[in-house]
Amino acid sequence: MIHEFSRTELLIGEEGLKRLANATVMVLGVGGVGSHCIEALARSGVGTLILVDNDKVSQTNINRQSIAYLSTVGEYKTKLMKNRIEDISSGTRVFTYETFILPENLHEIFERKVDFIVDAIDTVTAKLAVAVYAKEHQIPLISCMGTGNKLHPELFEITDISKTSVCPLCKVMRKELKERGIYHLKVLYSKEKPIDTSSRTTEEDKGMRRSLPGSISFVPPVAGLLIAGEVIREIAGVE
Repeated sequence: MIHEFSRTELLIGEEGLKRLANATVMVLGVGGVGSHCIEALARSGVGTLILVDNDKVSQTNINRQSIAYLSTVGEYKTKLMKNRIEDISSGTRVFTYETFILPENLHEIFERKVDFIVDAIDTVTAKLAVAVYAKEHQIPLISCMGTGNKLHPELFEITDISKTSVCPLCKVMRKELKERGIYHLKVLYSKEKPIDTSSRTTEEDKGMRRSLPGSISFVPPVAGLLIAGEVIREIAGVE
């Protein structure tokens, strides 16, 4: 019988499709990376998605986020993503949390059994808390490193944090993870040296303690799709 995942089934088989349908994936962060990752997961037949983000769409999100349009500015990203998924796969269950991830509230979002976690958040404190939680509860995790101030998505790769170089965020994460007794973490990162945008002040930068990173339409989405591919292959049990 023809259905929305018929072409996917040709690649991963009936058993692979069933594994995806029975899986629960949590995505932390519904931004440039997260929104495209979530959409790919939904279009591949993941049965349950848990979306976590307390942010609302702003005008500066439009250049890279799949749910960001002039018409959606000011709306919660999680709610918009849920509506989008319902129009892609009505059978997918979606749970949303409009909350900012902190070490002290992390347990609140794990009300359901989770098979895989995608970390697409920006703050180091939250990324570390998620890594610690995932290790303690033996939940597979992939963490996205820096995608800002970059122009070459073809340089992204998925590897262990111990094998990374160049990326400033990776350096910080390696150090902080070691202090917590964590020496391995699957990450997506790039060896591309970030472009220095500090001299290009925008209205959004004014009043900020640090300048916001530059971004472009084709870099964060590629990162999100690569992460989705890794998650889908692992859950489906295909190479």
